[in-house]
Amino acid sequence: MKEKIGIVDTLEERKPYITRKQEKGQEIPLACDNNSLAGAISQRACVYSGARVVLNPVTDAVHLVHGPIGCAGYTWDIRGAKSSGIETNRTSFSTDMKEIDVVFGGEKKLSNAIDELVELYHPPVIFVYSTCIVGIIGDDLESVCKTASQKHNIHVIPVKSEGFKGNKSDGYKAACDALKRLIKRPSEDEIKKKGPRVPETIKPKINILGDFNVAGDVWLVKPLFEQMGIEVIVSMTGDSTAKAISRAAEADLNLVQCSGSMNYLAKWMQAEYGIPYLNASFFGIEDISLALRRTADYFGSEEIKKRAEQILETEINRIMPEISRVREKVKGKKAAIYMGGPAKALTLIKGFDELGMEVVIIGTQTGKKEDYEQISYSVRDGTVIVDDANPLELAELLIRQKADLMVAGVKERFIAYKLGIAFCDFNHDRVVEFEGFDGFVNFAREVDASISSPVWKAVRQRILIPEIVGSEQKLGKIEKAAVKDMTSGENYAKECKGILLKPELLHQKSEVAVESQV
Repeated sequence: MKEKIGIVDTLEERKPYITRKQEKGQEIPLACDNNSLAGAISQRACVYSGARVVLNPVTDAVHLVHGPIGCAGYTWDIRGAKSSGIETNRTSFSTDMKEIDVVFGGEKKLSNAIDELVELYHPPVIFVYSTCIVGIIGDDLESVCKTASQKHNIHVIPVKSEGFKGNKSDGYKAACDALKRLIKRPSEDEIKKKGPRVPETIKPKINILGDFNVAGDVWLVKPLFEQMGIEVIVSMTGDSTAKAISRAAEADLNLVQCSGSMNYLAKWMQAEYGIPYLNASFFGIEDISLALRRTADYFGSEEIKKRAEQILETEINRIMPEISRVREKVKGKKAAIYMGGPAKALTLIKGFDELGMEVVIIGTQTGKKEDYEQISYSVRDGTVIVDDANPLELAELLIRQKADLMVAGVKERFIAYKLGIAFCDFNHDRVVEFEGFDGFVNFAREVDASISSPVWKAVRQRILIPEIVGSEQKLGKIEKAAVKDMTSGENYAKECKGILLKPELLHQKSEVAVESQV
């Protein structure tokens, strides 16, 4: 019988969004790609957030938020993208709309703000983000930005990111629409020259889409392609500039790492400029190897293929001793994955497999049906798959699936810590590179350090073991429990019988509830 409900205690409307990988051949029923349920306290972010995380790594751009000051709080510190040059993007600007602007409109205030920013920073591009209140009162961003662009002879691009229009995925699309305006169209002759193969006499060119250079990731990836004899025109948008983005249409191939945020742009570039794209990942030995080999195969150059194999042999032999050392320490441990997009979730499954770890929970905020089908093919039977989870669901899943480690973003960090579970930040707040061969070594070490940290030995857990006695057993009620205090797996304390506990505070008799105190 297919298991559809009962995995966690949650709202009835949320149950179709949580399922368990069944035996091979059985259907995986999972609702997804819908708006968040009201009252479920989703971990998803808004449209503005999605647009901001994609565009903010453009290093020489001014990012102006047209709206109340609160929205400007979502700034560089959330993304953590590094720059090899100018860092204009690290300063956030807002029109700071007040009640009077809501009543009379904020277009004049926006225009004055653009004039002031151009005078102070002389940027090549200004991204103007619309927020919820702007969408409600109807300020004409398109007109204001067009006038400012003509006045100052720079790109002033409206980003239509009103938060109420949808979710983070819609923000990705709004950001891609803004990037389209920066890409300079090549001549028709140049477009016609693009074909499935490039002669060996011409140096191939690629773009990397969906890499945001968090902690310097892209700096470990670009050299690999350069050693193969391939020019990387731009990484969109990690460590990018307006000038580099404008050259994107010169590429022969797009490599898309974050499919959720950049597939839309890649498909547009294919239709508009004839540039094909491949989905790729630069995390983990298997996926890095696949990315280099598929790129070499696309260009059809025997020299490029040879260089790719030489790089793989050298790098894999270099890092394997450390990977093997960590694997011996963490193999058999159970991992929980909760990502914003499905691409990172899928590549993490392979990464944990290379470390000998088992994935017992996997979920995303923006996955689609085809993404979850691919995820279900990649995980073991019994793995819980969840879409758009809330904190209570994640906490209960971590306990029930007995996870040793959670890999997620900053919002999930404290869920794990409060449960006494190790945590690894794979998203925006990390300060260590995880991409490339050295990045995978960094990841393996961080997983080991997190799981093996002595702090967990100091965590005092109270494990409630239900005991049903006397007539209460017949009624199916739970009123008594034995309490054992445990530290580091050693039993130090006395058993205290007769402590009365309300039935609703305990899990069902077949389960164990864990409450941690640090």
